Amino acid sequence: MKTLLTLTLACSLMLLSGCQSAYYGAMEKVGYHKRDIMVDRVKDAKESQEEAQKQFNSALEEMQALLGHSGGDLERAYSKAKDEYDASLEAAEQVSSRIDKVEDVAEALFEEWQNEIGEISSANLRSKSQAKLRETKRSYETMVRSMRRAESKMPPVLTAMKDNMLYLKHNLNAQTLGAIKGEFGNLKRDITGLIKEMKKSIAESNKFIAAMEAGE
Repeated sequence: MKTLLTLTLACSLMLLSGCQSAYYGAMEKVGYHKRDIMVDRVKDAKESQEEAQKQFNSALEEMQALLGHSGGDLERAYSKAKDEYDASLEAAEQVSSRIDKVEDVAEALFEEWQNEIGEISSANLRSKSQAKLRETKRSYETMVRSMRRAESKMPPVLTAMKDNMLYLKHNLNAQTLGAIKGEFGNLKRDITGLIKEMKKSIAESNKFIAAMEAGE
C-alpha cells in the first residue's frame, strides 16, 4: 500500500511539474498512444464546455429569479444565485484546464509525427504522411481556436456576475435589485453570446473527434 501511494504521489508530482513526456512514454508502453490520449482529452474538453454551458445558463436563470423576486426571503434567493456564480467559476476553470491539456498532447503528437516522417524511406509514403499531418493540424487548429474563442468570453461574464453579487451582498433590498436590472440586460446578452460560441466549439470538437476516430 505504501509503495502504491509513493508511486501515485510521484506520478502526480511528475504531472504537476509539466514533465509529460515520461507519462506519454509510459502510456505508449501499454498500447495507449498520443493520438488516443488526444482524442480522449478533446472529449473531456468538449464535455467540460457542455457542462459550463448548462452552468452559465443555470446561473442566468437564478439571477433572473433573484431580480424578479418580490417579497419573501431575499437572502435565500441571493444565496442560490451566489452558489450558481461559484459553480460557474469552477466550470470555467475546468474548461481552461482541459483545453491546456489538449494543447499539451497535441504539441507532443505533432512533434513525434513530424520526426517519424523523416524515418520513412519511401518518398511516396513520406509525402502522404506529411499531407495527412498538415490536414490534421489544420483541423486541430480550427478546433482549438474555437475552444479558445469561447473560453475568452467567460472572464467578462464572470466579472459582471461577481460585480452584481458583491453589489447586492451588502444592499439586499427591492430598491437595489431595481438598480442593477439594466446591468442584468448586458449580462444576459453576454451569457447568450458565450453559449452560442460554446455550441460552435462543441460542434468543431465533434467534427475533429469523428475524423480522428475514423482515421480520415
